[in-house]
Amino acid sequence: MNNDSKIVSLPPIIDNQSKVLILGSIPSVESLKKQEYYGNKRNHFWTILFTIFQKDPSEDYTEKLSCLKQHHIALWDVIHSCLRAGSLDSNIQKEQPNDLIDLLNQFPNIKFIGFNGGKSYEVFKKHIGLEAIHPVHFMKLPSTSPVPGKNVKSLEQKIEDWKIIQNYTT
Repeated sequence: MNNDSKIVSLPPIIDNQSKVLILGSIPSVESLKKQEYYGNKRNHFWTILFTIFQKDPSEDYTEKLSCLKQHHIALWDVIHSCLRAGSLDSNIQKEQPNDLIDLLNQFPNIKFIGFNGGKSYEVFKKHIGLEAIHPVHFMKLPSTSPVPGKNVKSLEQKIEDWKIIQNYTT
C-alpha cells in the first residue's frame, strides 16, 4: 500500500443496549482485509477484553462479537477515511472523522467512551472536541497495538487500565 491509498473504516458495532463505546483510530491493513475489528492476532484488544470479563479466549469473530454484546460494548473508529501506508497510526494522513456526534445521538445509552490509544484521542479532540460528548465520561486508554508507543506498558498494566470499562457495563 502506498501513501496514495485511501482506506475506509469498518461500520460500527453497536446496539441500543451498548453502554461503552471503544474508539480506535482506523483498522489495520489486516483488520480491513479480514473485515474484523482488531483482526491482527498480535493486537492485545481481544486478550484484554476476555481477561477483564473472565472469559475463555476465542479466535471465532462471532464469539468475540457476542462477548461485546453481552457486556454492552460498542466498537467504532474516530477516523472514517484517510491515506495511510501500512498500519501505523503515525502514517495516517488527511484523516476524515466519522460522525460520532450523530452516533451518540442515535445511541443515548452510551455512558463511557474509551479511546484506544493516543491517536484516536487526538483525532477526536481535533475534529470533534471533548466538550461535544458531555455528559458521557471518557478516558484515553493505553493502545492495544503490539507496536510499542510513547507510553510502553506491559499487557498486565494495560489490563489494569482497561478494567475501568467494567464500571459502565452493568
